[in-house]
Order: sequence, then structure tokens, then C-alpha cells
Amino acid sequence: MRRRLGSAAALVIAGALALAGCGGSDSGDSGSGSGKAELSAGSAYMPQPVSGDMAAGFLTVTNKGGAADELTSVTSDIAGQVTVHETVDGAMQEVKSLEIPAGGRLELKSGGDHLMFEQLKSKPKEGQTVSVELHFAHSGPMKVEMPVKPATYTPKTGH
Repeated sequence: MRRRLGSAAALVIAGALALAGCGGSDSGDSGSGSGKAELSAGSAYMPQPVSGDMAAGFLTVTNKGGAADELTSVTSDIAGQVTVHETVDGAMQEVKSLEIPAGGRLELKSGGDHLMFEQLKSKPKEGQTVSVELHFAHSGPMKVEMPVKPATYTPKTGH
């Protein structure tokens, strides 16, 4: 009898948890329970390029929504193209998109996933700001300002 009550209680709790995440779009919930991605960007920066016509970019995209999204492309007036790269076993490779999990974050950081600005039209200098536009699979585009930092910059946030 005790085992049956424990199983029934577990089913009730599981059901309640499942229903808690099923709020409709008119529920007034704009927090983590929503059924869409809610994206914001922060910790953006670009180390000053030291040579060539390429630069890297780093930032964190946070998703407070209840659905995942993907960073699919990035554009910037400063570069002929901006590509999205992931780093696997120390080797970087261009990818079509990077996932931003529901209730999670995508961290683009030195030594990890990052942006590559290719065919620079001008070389950004420390103290300047580079404008980029992030494009996503499901959410609208987002403009982000990236301050240009010294080439050796290491943020305290772990990027």
C-alpha cells in the first residue's frame, strides 16, 4: 500500500510539473515559462586585430524563454563577412548555426565558439565600437555594440 501511494504521489507531482510549463500565450507570463525564446546579448567585445584582415568577436547570448533558438548568422559593416565558428578538440570550424538552449546561454569566448570577422574593410582600434547584427532561426535580428579591447584582453567574466 505504501509503495502504491508513493507511486501515485510521484505521478501527481510529475503531472503538476508538466502542466506548470504549459501556460498559454495569454497567461501574462513573460518569464522563463513562455513558449518562445527571449534573447538578450551581453559581455560583447572584439580584441583589436594585430595583423591581416581578420578579427574575432565574443559575446554571450542569454535565453530566458521557454524555447530554444539558434544563432544562424551575423552581419557587420566592418567586414565582408562574419562567420560563426565552434571549437572542437582545439580546432575551429565554421558552422551554419549554434544552439541557444531554452533557459540557457550561448557563450562565444576565446578558445571556444566565436565569431570571425573576415575581409575587414578597416582595422578596428582599441576604444572604438563595432556594430553587429545577430540573426536567429526563430527570433528577430538583434543589434549589438562590441567595444574593441586590447589584443591581450581577458575579461573577468571568464570569456
